[in-house]
Amino acid sequence: MHTPKPMLDVAGHPLLAIILANLRRQGVRDIAVNVHAHPEVIVSRLGDGARLGVRLHYVREHELLGTLGAAKNIEDYLAHDGPFLLHYGDVVTDQDFSELVALHENRAALVTILVHERPGSNSIATIGEGGRVTGFHERPSAAERAVLESNWAFSGIAVVDPAALRAIPPGASDLPRDLLPSLASDGRLYAAPVTGYRCAVDSPRRLDALRADVEAGRCRLFLSEDHTDPHFTLGNSGGGV
Repeated sequence: MHTPKPMLDVAGHPLLAIILANLRRQGVRDIAVNVHAHPEVIVSRLGDGARLGVRLHYVREHELLGTLGAAKNIEDYLAHDGPFLLHYGDVVTDQDFSELVALHENRAALVTILVHERPGSNSIATIGEGGRVTGFHERPSAAERAVLESNWAFSGIAVVDPAALRAIPPGASDLPRDLLPSLASDGRLYAAPVTGYRCAVDSPRRLDALRADVEAGRCRLFLSEDHTDPHFTLGNSGGGV
């Protein structure tokens, strides 16, 4: 049996269930899940999301559209109720997103990204006063890295105003490559730092690290309704995974 990455097991739960539980406890209820490889595995395990306290809307991606193209593909769904949260399906976090949302609203940003410090990452964000991203570089060259005095990297989670999608052509595109650099140049990109746990499961080594961190209590799980924290709210707008 083939297992899509979001369904890899951590403490008896799929990665995706852990992500959805953290979204649910913060008020996100309507969530679009982009599926490509072996979607039946995800749908059969998570169903309509009712057991996790959310409503799942599955979007079958027959051809890979990238992290931005996938959002553009469901622009009508995402645009009906204000800004939406975009969350990569292999990023596990117990982050409280309220600061990210507040910054987005207070600065009238088009996109506000969650960032973490990691030297040598694929992305580099330079951040100025008030959280404004003054420059964003995706996969910079060695020469570019030598002059960029920042270790801030995109964490795979962002609040996005639907207006940011309007100029994006249909088809494949990538959020950090095709949109974030231009938004930084226009002064419409902001960033908030990770203050909780965060792990991108991009290798077997990182999966093992996540499992160890969960077992040791370094990453909180919110899979029980008893852990719902009603004072967190991101509104009822759609989220994208």
